[in-house]
Parts: sequence; structure tokens; C-alpha cells
Amino acid sequence: EMPQPADMEQWVNDAQLNSPQLSLAQAGAQLAEKEVAKNRGGHYPTVDLVANYSQNNASGGSFGVGSDSTNKSVGVQLNLPIFQGGAINSKWREAEANRERASQELENARRSVALQTRQAYLGVVSGIAQVKALQQALTSSSSLLEASKLGQEVGVRTNLDVLNAQQQLYSTRRDLYQAEYNYLLSQLRLKAAVGTLGEADLSKVNQALD
Repeated sequence: EMPQPADMEQWVNDAQLNSPQLSLAQAGAQLAEKEVAKNRGGHYPTVDLVANYSQNNASGGSFGVGSDSTNKSVGVQLNLPIFQGGAINSKWREAEANRERASQELENARRSVALQTRQAYLGVVSGIAQVKALQQALTSSSSLLEASKLGQEVGVRTNLDVLNAQQQLYSTRRDLYQAEYNYLLSQLRLKAAVGTLGEADLSKVNQALD
């Protein structure tokens, strides 16, 4: 049966959204982007809120009067990464390189998924046509064999004619089995490309091959 939807580019679009291979590459690119942002932040000063609280209890001795004092302070603390510049730059450059590599891997994954989807779609379409053609050829080969056997009985065909007809029938049947296998395999690849391949699909193929 023809793939549904019939538009090949719709299958490609679905694969770009749902392909497990592409999802993994996208996750890697997002992680690399976060690492760049994290290491870029190490170049900039940071400001922290600082709060202090202390309490002192002083005794006045035998005759004196004791005193209590409480100190509270709130302020900000500026941190400058002066002595870590080399290490920070090194980490930032490494993160940038990882981001570039992850971005390239993502683009390669997009192209690969699109190519695999188109190939699988065309494999299904061409497989249908090939199976139908070979089914017709199998019918013709079977008729030829029957005619050759009948002709041999009445003396208008030789034993070699019958053997040739048998060989043609076996060859056509083999080609048909191979075409059916390729068609089923293309179906699996197409569903795998768009992330919809399930156990039911595998069971269906196994039943068809039995």
C-alpha cells in the first residue's frame, strides 16, 4: 500500500520533528550552548549580597554593670576574576569548540534524516510497483510452464523447453520474494525515520515473512 500521507516532503517534515536520531543531536547542541553561556559568565564580575550579624555580651565584674551590643550590617561584595583569566579563557574556548562541533553534528543529522526518509519513501513506492510487476511475471511464467508441459505431451515442446520454463518460474518467484522483502524493509525504515516504528509493525513484518 502507498505511504500515507502521499507527499514525500510531509514525511521529511515529520522526521525532522520526531526522529530519535535528530532529537539526540538537538539535545547535544542545547547542552553545548548552555556550557558556552556558563563559561562566558566567568569573564564578568559578580556581585553578591553580604549580611553580617554579631552579638557581644560583656560582664561588668562584681560591681559594674554589664553591657550587650548587637552589630548588623548589610552590603554588597564585588568579585573580579583577575587571577583566573587564563583558566576561564581556556574553558570558554573549549566550550565554544564543543558548541561548534555539536552544531555541525546537528546539521549533519538533519541532512541524514532527510536523506534516509526520502530513500525509504521512494523504496516503498518503487517496491509496490516492482512487486506488482513481478506478480504478473510470475503468473506468466506459471502459464508458460503449463504450456510447455502440455506441448511436450503432444510432441511440440522438448524437455529442454520445460526445464527452461521451470527455471524462469523459479527465478521470477525468487525475485518476487526479494522485492517483497525490500518493500517491507523500506516500510520499516520509513516508520523508523519518523519515530513511529513499534512492535506491531515488526510483528506484521515477521508474519509476512513466515
